Amino acid sequence: MDALIFAAGKGERMRPLTETTPKPLLAVGGKRLIEWHLEKLAGIGVRRAVINTSWLAECFEPALGDGRRWGLELVYSYEGREPLETGGGMAKAIGQMDGAPFLAVNGDVFCDYDFTRLPHAPAGLAHLVMVDNPGHNPKGDFALQADGRLASEGESRLTFSGIGLYRPELLLDCRNDWQQPGVAHPRFKLAPILRAAMHAGKITGEHHRGAWTDVGTPERLAELDQSLRADSRRG
Repeated sequence: MDALIFAAGKGERMRPLTETTPKPLLAVGGKRLIEWHLEKLAGIGVRRAVINTSWLAECFEPALGDGRRWGLELVYSYEGREPLETGGGMAKAIGQMDGAPFLAVNGDVFCDYDFTRLPHAPAGLAHLVMVDNPGHNPKGDFALQADGRLASEGESRLTFSGIGLYRPELLLDCRNDWQQPGVAHPRFKLAPILRAAMHAGKITGEHHRGAWTDVGTPERLAELDQSLRADSRRG
Protein backbone atom coordinates (compact mmCIF):
# COMPACT_ATOMS: atom_id res chain seq x y z
CA MET A 1 0.00 0.00 0.00
CA ASP A 2 1.13 3.54 -0.75
CA ALA A 3 0.35 6.54 1.41
CA LEU A 4 -0.15 10.27 0.95
CA ILE A 5 0.68 12.84 3.63
CA PHE A 6 -0.88 16.27 3.17
CA ALA A 7 1.84 18.78 4.04
CA ALA A 8 1.35 21.67 1.62
CA GLY A 9 -0.62 24.09 3.79
CA LYS A 10 0.70 27.48 4.83
CA GLY A 11 -0.14 27.06 8.52
CA GLU A 12 -1.26 30.67 8.81
CA ARG A 13 -2.89 30.23 12.23
CA MET A 14 0.39 28.83 13.55
CA ARG A 15 2.44 31.95 12.86
CA PRO A 16 5.07 32.98 13.80
CA LEU A 17 6.14 29.32 14.19
CA THR A 18 5.37 28.53 10.56
CA GLU A 19 7.16 31.52 9.10
CA THR A 20 10.32 29.43 8.89
CA THR A 21 9.10 25.87 9.54
CA PRO A 22 6.22 24.04 7.78
CA LYS A 23 3.62 22.90 10.28
CA PRO A 24 4.20 19.14 9.77
CA LEU A 25 7.86 19.66 10.69
CA LEU A 26 7.06 21.24 14.06
CA ALA A 27 8.05 19.00 16.97
CA VAL A 28 5.81 17.50 19.66
CA GLY A 29 6.92 14.95 22.21
CA GLY A 30 10.46 14.97 20.83
CA LYS A 31 9.51 14.20 17.21
CA ARG A 32 8.28 16.17 14.25
CA LEU A 33 4.53 15.82 13.70
CA ILE A 34 5.07 14.11 10.36
CA GLU A 35 7.53 11.64 11.89
CA TRP A 36 4.79 10.16 14.09
CA HIS A 37 2.91 9.34 10.88
CA LEU A 38 5.96 7.99 9.05
CA GLU A 39 6.72 5.57 11.89
CA LYS A 40 3.15 4.27 11.90
CA LEU A 41 3.02 3.95 8.11
CA ALA A 42 6.25 1.96 8.06
CA GLY A 43 4.88 -0.22 10.86
CA ILE A 44 1.93 -1.40 8.75
CA GLY A 45 4.04 -2.20 5.71
CA VAL A 46 3.69 0.98 3.66
CA ARG A 47 6.73 1.25 1.42
CA ARG A 48 6.11 4.48 -0.51
CA ALA A 49 4.81 7.70 1.04
CA VAL A 50 4.08 10.71 -1.14
CA ILE A 51 4.40 14.03 0.70
CA ASN A 52 2.72 16.94 -1.05
CA THR A 53 4.50 20.24 -0.48
CA SER A 54 4.17 23.93 -1.29
CA TRP A 55 4.83 26.34 1.57
CA LEU A 56 8.53 26.11 2.57
CA ALA A 57 8.78 23.00 0.41
CA GLU A 58 12.56 23.22 0.47
CA CYS A 59 12.55 22.31 4.19
CA PHE A 60 11.16 18.79 3.85
CA GLU A 61 13.84 16.80 2.07
CA PRO A 62 16.72 18.07 4.25
CA ALA A 63 14.70 17.17 7.34
CA LEU A 64 13.33 13.79 6.21
CA GLY A 65 15.65 12.63 3.46
CA ASP A 66 14.61 9.75 1.25
CA GLY A 67 12.76 7.91 4.03
CA ARG A 68 15.39 5.20 4.43
CA ARG A 69 15.60 5.69 8.19
CA TRP A 70 11.98 4.48 8.49
CA GLY A 71 12.26 1.82 5.80
CA LEU A 72 10.16 3.97 3.46
CA GLU A 73 10.58 5.51 0.05
CA LEU A 74 9.62 9.18 0.33
CA VAL A 75 8.39 10.94 -2.80
CA TYR A 76 7.85 14.70 -2.78
CA SER A 77 4.96 16.11 -4.81
CA TYR A 78 5.62 19.83 -5.20
CA GLU A 79 2.46 21.81 -5.96
CA GLY A 80 4.01 25.19 -6.69
CA ARG A 81 3.97 28.41 -4.70
CA GLU A 82 0.25 28.04 -3.92
CA PRO A 83 -1.16 24.80 -2.47
CA LEU A 84 -3.64 22.92 -4.64
CA GLU A 85 -6.06 22.26 -1.71
CA THR A 86 -6.82 18.72 -0.60
CA GLY A 87 -8.52 17.59 -3.80
CA GLY A 88 -5.96 19.09 -6.14
CA GLY A 89 -3.09 17.80 -4.05
CA MET A 90 -4.54 14.29 -4.00
CA ALA A 91 -5.20 14.32 -7.75
CA LYS A 92 -1.60 15.29 -8.47
CA ALA A 93 -0.20 12.72 -6.04
CA ILE A 94 -2.27 9.85 -7.48
CA GLY A 95 0.02 9.86 -10.50
CA GLN A 96 2.96 9.01 -8.23
CA MET A 97 1.27 5.99 -6.61
CA ASP A 98 0.65 2.45 -7.79
CA GLY A 99 -3.06 2.72 -8.61
CA ALA A 100 -4.22 0.64 -5.63
CA PRO A 101 -6.17 1.94 -2.61
CA PHE A 102 -3.99 4.25 -0.53
CA LEU A 103 -3.95 5.70 2.96
CA ALA A 104 -3.98 9.50 3.26
CA VAL A 105 -3.36 11.48 6.43
CA ASN A 106 -3.13 15.15 7.25
CA GLY A 107 0.41 16.02 8.24
CA ASP A 108 -0.75 18.45 10.92
CA VAL A 109 -2.83 16.09 13.07
CA PHE A 110 -1.82 13.80 15.91
CA CYS A 111 -3.87 10.68 16.58
CA ASP A 112 -3.33 7.41 18.44
CA TYR A 113 -5.53 5.54 15.94
CA ASP A 114 -4.09 2.12 15.06
CA PHE A 115 -3.66 2.08 11.27
CA THR A 116 -3.89 -1.74 11.26
CA ARG A 117 -7.62 -1.34 11.99
CA LEU A 118 -8.21 0.06 8.53
CA PRO A 119 -9.75 -2.33 6.01
CA HIS A 120 -7.47 -3.68 3.29
CA ALA A 121 -9.56 -1.70 0.81
CA PRO A 122 -12.62 0.55 1.16
CA ALA A 123 -16.01 -1.11 0.67
CA GLY A 124 -16.87 1.84 -1.56
CA LEU A 125 -14.68 4.70 -2.71
CA ALA A 126 -13.29 5.76 0.67
CA HIS A 127 -13.27 4.85 4.35
CA LEU A 128 -12.82 7.75 6.79
CA VAL A 129 -11.82 7.77 10.44
CA MET A 130 -14.10 10.05 12.45
CA VAL A 131 -13.55 11.48 15.93
CA ASP A 132 -15.55 13.31 18.60
CA ASN A 133 -16.14 16.96 17.82
CA PRO A 134 -13.50 19.26 19.31
CA GLY A 135 -14.32 22.68 20.68
CA HIS A 136 -13.22 24.38 17.47
CA ASN A 137 -15.58 22.24 15.33
CA PRO A 138 -18.65 21.65 17.52
CA LYS A 139 -21.06 20.87 14.66
CA GLY A 140 -18.88 18.15 13.15
CA ASP A 141 -18.41 17.28 9.49
CA PHE A 142 -20.27 14.10 8.54
CA ALA A 143 -22.84 11.77 10.12
CA LEU A 144 -21.89 8.15 10.73
CA GLN A 145 -24.93 5.96 10.14
CA ALA A 146 -25.77 2.65 11.80
CA ASP A 147 -24.75 0.67 8.69
CA GLY A 148 -21.28 2.25 8.68
CA ARG A 149 -21.91 4.61 5.79
CA LEU A 150 -21.24 8.33 6.08
CA ALA A 151 -23.70 11.05 5.16
CA SER A 152 -23.05 14.74 4.65
CA GLU A 153 -26.07 15.61 6.81
CA GLY A 154 -27.73 13.99 9.78
CA GLU A 155 -27.81 13.80 13.54
CA SER A 156 -24.78 13.03 15.68
CA ARG A 157 -22.29 14.41 13.22
CA LEU A 158 -18.64 13.64 13.93
CA THR A 159 -15.41 15.36 12.86
CA PHE A 160 -13.24 13.93 10.10
CA SER A 161 -9.86 13.08 11.63
CA GLY A 162 -7.86 13.66 8.46
CA ILE A 163 -7.13 9.92 8.22
CA GLY A 164 -8.72 7.91 5.42
CA LEU A 165 -8.35 5.05 2.98
CA TYR A 166 -9.16 5.95 -0.62
CA ARG A 167 -9.56 4.37 -4.02
CA PRO A 168 -8.08 6.47 -6.85
CA GLU A 169 -11.45 6.12 -8.57
CA LEU A 170 -12.91 8.61 -6.10
CA LEU A 171 -11.26 11.33 -8.19
CA LEU A 172 -10.55 9.58 -11.48
CA ASP A 173 -14.19 8.64 -12.12
CA CYS A 174 -15.36 12.25 -11.75
CA ARG A 175 -12.66 14.09 -13.70
CA ASN A 176 -15.27 16.26 -15.40
CA ASP A 177 -16.17 17.75 -12.03
CA TRP A 178 -12.70 19.10 -11.30
CA GLN A 179 -10.53 19.16 -14.42
CA GLN A 180 -10.02 22.54 -16.05
CA PRO A 181 -9.06 22.98 -19.71
CA GLY A 182 -5.43 24.01 -20.05
CA VAL A 183 -4.67 23.51 -16.33
CA ALA A 184 -2.43 20.53 -15.65
CA HIS A 185 -3.08 20.46 -11.90
CA PRO A 186 -6.24 22.37 -10.89
CA ARG A 187 -6.85 23.64 -7.37
CA PHE A 188 -9.96 22.22 -5.69
CA LYS A 189 -11.22 20.89 -2.35
CA LEU A 190 -11.86 17.23 -1.63
CA ALA A 191 -14.94 17.73 0.59
CA PRO A 192 -17.46 18.33 -2.27
CA ILE A 193 -16.23 15.16 -4.01
CA LEU A 194 -16.67 13.20 -0.78
CA ARG A 195 -20.16 14.59 -0.22
CA ALA A 196 -21.25 13.59 -3.73
CA ALA A 197 -19.94 10.06 -3.13
CA MET A 198 -21.71 9.97 0.25
CA HIS A 199 -24.97 10.84 -1.49
CA ALA A 200 -24.39 7.74 -3.66
CA GLY A 201 -23.72 5.62 -0.55
CA LYS A 202 -20.07 5.00 -1.47
CA ILE A 203 -18.25 6.34 1.62
CA THR A 204 -17.93 4.39 4.86
CA GLY A 205 -16.44 5.38 8.18
CA GLU A 206 -15.68 4.42 11.75
CA HIS A 207 -15.62 6.26 15.07
CA HIS A 208 -12.25 6.50 16.82
CA ARG A 209 -12.69 7.46 20.47
CA GLY A 210 -9.03 7.82 21.39
CA ALA A 211 -6.64 10.75 21.35
CA TRP A 212 -6.76 13.18 18.42
CA THR A 213 -5.53 16.73 17.98
CA ASP A 214 -5.79 19.06 15.02
CA VAL A 215 -2.62 21.05 15.66
CA GLY A 216 -4.02 24.30 14.32
CA THR A 217 -2.70 26.86 16.81
CA PRO A 218 0.49 27.35 18.86
CA GLU A 219 -1.58 26.74 22.00
CA ARG A 220 -2.74 23.31 20.79
CA LEU A 221 0.81 22.46 19.78
CA ALA A 222 2.10 23.33 23.26
CA GLU A 223 -0.69 21.37 24.98
CA LEU A 224 -0.01 18.30 22.84
CA ASP A 225 3.72 18.52 23.46
CA GLN A 226 3.18 18.74 27.22
CA SER A 227 0.78 15.76 27.16
CA LEU A 228 3.12 13.54 25.12
CA ARG A 229 6.11 14.38 27.30
CA ALA A 230 4.07 13.59 30.43
CA ASP A 231 3.03 10.25 28.92
CA SER A 232 6.67 9.49 28.12
CA ARG A 233 7.74 10.17 31.69
CA ARG A 234 4.99 7.94 33.06
CA GLY A 235 5.94 5.20 30.58
